Amino acid sequence: MNNLKKNGRKLIFDYIVIGTGPAGSVIAKMLTDDKKTSVLVLEAGENNDRDEPIRDSTFAPELEESFFPQYFWQGEGVPQEELDERTFEWTTGRLSGGGSSINGEQYVRPTSVVFREWERLLGPLWSPGRAIRHFKRLEKYNGETNNPGAHGFKGRIHIRQAPVNPTVMAEKLVTAIELATGFQEILDYNDPKTPLGPFTRWQLYQKPNGRRESASTAFLSSDIMTSNGHGIKGRKLRVLYKSTVLRVLFSNKRAVGVEFLKEGKCIRVFARKMVIVSAGINSTQLLMLSGIGPAQLLRKAGIPVLFNNPNVGKHLRNHTLNFAVFTTNPNDRALPSDDPNALYTGGAFLPNPTPGADPKRREVQLVGIGSNSSLAIAIIFLRPRSRGSIKIQNNDPMKIVLADEGFLTIPGDLDTVKNIYKIYIRNIAEELARIDPAYRLMSPTPEVIDDDTQLEEFIKQNFAHNHHQQSSLRMAPLQRGGVVDRRGRVHGVKNLVVADASIFPFTVDGNTAAPAYLVGYTIARQLRLRNRYFRTHRNKSKRYGEYEE
Repeated sequence: MNNLKKNGRKLIFDYIVIGTGPAGSVIAKMLTDDKKTSVLVLEAGENNDRDEPIRDSTFAPELEESFFPQYFWQGEGVPQEELDERTFEWTTGRLSGGGSSINGEQYVRPTSVVFREWERLLGPLWSPGRAIRHFKRLEKYNGETNNPGAHGFKGRIHIRQAPVNPTVMAEKLVTAIELATGFQEILDYNDPKTPLGPFTRWQLYQKPNGRRESASTAFLSSDIMTSNGHGIKGRKLRVLYKSTVLRVLFSNKRAVGVEFLKEGKCIRVFARKMVIVSAGINSTQLLMLSGIGPAQLLRKAGIPVLFNNPNVGKHLRNHTLNFAVFTTNPNDRALPSDDPNALYTGGAFLPNPTPGADPKRREVQLVGIGSNSSLAIAIIFLRPRSRGSIKIQNNDPMKIVLADEGFLTIPGDLDTVKNIYKIYIRNIAEELARIDPAYRLMSPTPEVIDDDTQLEEFIKQNFAHNHHQQSSLRMAPLQRGGVVDRRGRVHGVKNLVVADASIFPFTVDGNTAAPAYLVGYTIARQLRLRNRYFRTHRNKSKRYGEYEE
């Protein structure tokens, strides 16, 4: 193996971060803010921030559908038994910014209900109040709200509420949702006081000019590092692109470095303090390749077992995705002519319509996606009970994992999706037709919705896929299905942290990018506190668990 060397010696950093997605980029920036801590960041892809498909927000829907090979990992999951053995892509962004550089740009915080679940399991580090404070420090909000105290205006992540002037199509849809559901229109769904209801304006990861904001543009920008990955103004940061990590290196169960592939060369680099895995859907595979996971599976793959944890890869979750499509009035525009970057034509967050479900809990996300000839409503069920798994096939790091997302394996999930069509979509269609007869439900037809067998078949055949994978390395005590503790520290080993959506302990009720940023920010604060404590006390035998910011 080759070692990355400087002046003939091994190159050693305080921290190594794997991945430049929302969590990894935040951690890299925050740890190097003191100009004392050195951080190496390894990114498998390249920096494509200047490419038009990445900069231009109007490409966002196309990016998610087309999976451009220059920007995405290329892969496919295993056939889904409950969906007639259909397969779906297993992919995320393979470029600077990770998934934040190729997603649909929707900024959605989890509600306080979710964080109360996190707090009950993990303690006050993940309380609703602390989460809101951290979100405020991250965001630079550009929009309207009835509660300015819910938002931050000085953070690094530009959030644009758009459009300023909603279209007639959006207003008709929102009015129909109001009448169909009984929920009044809301201005700001990220205000903890108004988590439910329809709205004409989405909050988007966009700069004021409508260009995409990503983890890369917000935290690895020109005021942080040079274009070739060197920290500026004394910042001890180094980012290496085209660097695919193969495994974590250990000495006596202590993470000491990583092995990675860069442009055909296998290289080893070392960390004094910690290795931080922020590789998203690839984090589970990295832990298994490094010897952490179900012992039987690792031995079968020819990997020495460092720590036997059957929870690794076990609790994979993803939100379900389906669509309803309407005809429209040809005189109605989907987006304002002066703001194509607004992307979406209204939307809503609603409770589960199934009788007996909590009427105050967010479980359904509706996204209006309009065009000149149709209006599609993306239907996302945010709280599925079904679970999947991730398994490695062998010890070859280039071999794709067996990713089984387990869609609809628990029958109640299919029942909920059917109820969304039967109750929400059918009633919205009726109200839309009353507002404007040009709006007719085409897919599924009302006749299909009324026939339970046909509706079930429609849902399965028209089931779609999103990039909301989470929880495969769950943050929880070991005996409660955990892989990492409340600070992201991997159970059974030392100096190894995971920080990305794979550690969410419970399914989030919205898009996954915002809570991934939160995970990175929260864990980075804990690491900085640890650094300061050690510098002050020099007593490394004392645990820092009681010392929280």
